[in-house]
Amino acid sequence: MKTEIVAAINDRRSWYRHSADRSGLESRAAAAAVELLRKGEVVALPTETVYGLAADALDPVAVTKIFEAKERPRFDPLIVHLPGEEWLTRVTKIDEADRAQIKELIAQFWPGPLTLVLDRQSIVPDIVTAGLDTVAVRMSSHPVFAEIISVFGKPLAAPSANRFGRISSTTARHVFDELGGRIPLIVDAGPTPHGIESTIIAVHGKKIDILRRGPITAEQLAEFSKIDIVSAPQKISTPGQLPSHYAPKTPLRLVDNAESFPLVKKHRVGLLAWNASIPEERFAAVRTLSQRHDLHEAAANLFRCLRELDELDLNLIVAERVPAQGLGAAILDRLERASHDSDIRDTPE
Repeated sequence: MKTEIVAAINDRRSWYRHSADRSGLESRAAAAAVELLRKGEVVALPTETVYGLAADALDPVAVTKIFEAKERPRFDPLIVHLPGEEWLTRVTKIDEADRAQIKELIAQFWPGPLTLVLDRQSIVPDIVTAGLDTVAVRMSSHPVFAEIISVFGKPLAAPSANRFGRISSTTARHVFDELGGRIPLIVDAGPTPHGIESTIIAVHGKKIDILRRGPITAEQLAEFSKIDIVSAPQKISTPGQLPSHYAPKTPLRLVDNAESFPLVKKHRVGLLAWNASIPEERFAAVRTLSQRHDLHEAAANLFRCLRELDELDLNLIVAERVPAQGLGAAILDRLERASHDSDIRDTPE
């Protein structure tokens, strides 16, 4: 299969200022995406978090193509993106005890990188939810994604556009490297601004369970309710809960400070740095998440930097821990999962 990459707008540097009040589909990319989606195909689309691999969420045959392209196991449920809030009650059932809380959260964070796990309506196919009685839903704030789903007129299932378990894609080039030859179209709107996947929560009365950390932080959610971090669920109920995920091919070791990390002779070790003071000559390659120690910049750079290091034929990637508060907790979650199954037998203990 030939994979085409088409720019969504002429000036990709200004995509986030793209007018939301345009009439019709001005870009060839958007028109091509909608046409393919209506034919039951999969299309890679930009969101404000990472690039997503989208298909008609109400068409089980179309959704099957997502699993096939990603080589994703069927037990891992998908997030459903909604064209508008009016679709919320069409695909979910909201408990009356939770309705006021959910309404407040939606008013504050939608459209945006917050995913809600709610009881599902029968309209949602089993393949989307992995047979669960719940479905994860959100509304993207990315103007290109929002335009395409609005014209398409139905919900889209759209997990990250990469092969299962691998580093998520934050540019169209990343998507092509992962899925080129497997999907027909990639809509290119430049790098994604947040760089990590959405926060996933479930509301239970006066408590919010954070099922996956993301751009909406625990501190932000704590303004609305008591917070509980679900770090080790007994069974997979949402995307991003597997212990090993977001992983480079190169083994990855997570450390507090790379300056004292013992190196092995003849081993090429790369550094994903948070502490800018470390002598770079100690490592074969260095990528710094943020020179300014800005966690938002670090999140946006995380998957790109990991990919760049992963392409350098290294024996090991050493990643420094970032501060655990705010957005740093979501970055650490990705790094911990990326390092979970790393083979480090030939590196120092």
